Amino acid sequence: MKKIMFITTALLCIMVFMTMAFADQLGFRKRRPAYHEYANVVINNFSAKNKIAPVVYNHWLHRSKYTCRVCHLDLKFAMKGGGTGITEESNNKGLYCGACHNGKEAFGPEEKAESGEKARKNCDRCHSYGENVDFKYRFYRYTKDYPRARFGNGIDWLEAEKSNLIQLKDHLEGISSKRETIKKPGEETFKPKEPEMPDIIFSHDKHAVWSGCDQCHPAIFSEKKGENKFTMEEIFAGKYCGTCHGKVSFSTLDCQKCHVKRML
Repeated sequence: MKKIMFITTALLCIMVFMTMAFADQLGFRKRRPAYHEYANVVINNFSAKNKIAPVVYNHWLHRSKYTCRVCHLDLKFAMKGGGTGITEESNNKGLYCGACHNGKEAFGPEEKAESGEKARKNCDRCHSYGENVDFKYRFYRYTKDYPRARFGNGIDWLEAEKSNLIQLKDHLEGISSKRETIKKPGEETFKPKEPEMPDIIFSHDKHAVWSGCDQCHPAIFSEKKGENKFTMEEIFAGKYCGTCHGKVSFSTLDCQKCHVKRML
């Protein structure tokens, strides 16, 4: 019986991958991004209008240093790319990117030079779309010792955090509010509609490390148990779990990351 269930599950996965492959060939779906491109956001609300290259925001570098809630809760970045309306003026006032990129927490708009020399402007370190920029941090060199994953940007971020390869900062002095210590709920099990698929085990503990509670509740998920009923189609469409997974967090193609409970 176990063997039959395993073969059935394997066939389902193969069918999913074949469907996606045909979709790529027929132009129904955008190509899968390269590891160093995954989760990058091109911000071009005002750049092109002002004849400057758009900003390329790389999640991989920022997520190796900060929790998600520092940016999306404390700094009020929208969860949707381009939805924040960042301006140079707001950054210069210490909002959004300017909360960190001030020359103290991270590099600022320009670096002070030695006496008699011109200050070095750092515009191209952010406004880099289509430009040949010599970055201080490059994806493959920066992540070469990180544990690997099959999809997304090829990095197992949960294992990297668990192994202390990355130290996540969860507080910005003068900006972040005090985090109240609360008792986190335990794991929850969700039954998929397809009987051949293993159950989904949701870990509150793992998500709390990166996002806390406020980032998910109540905007994305109801806090009441049993009220969150969703489908894979909705997740693939960017709702519920798909708000992060498949965009920034590990890819929704990696079924075994969520469907982890072994079948009896």
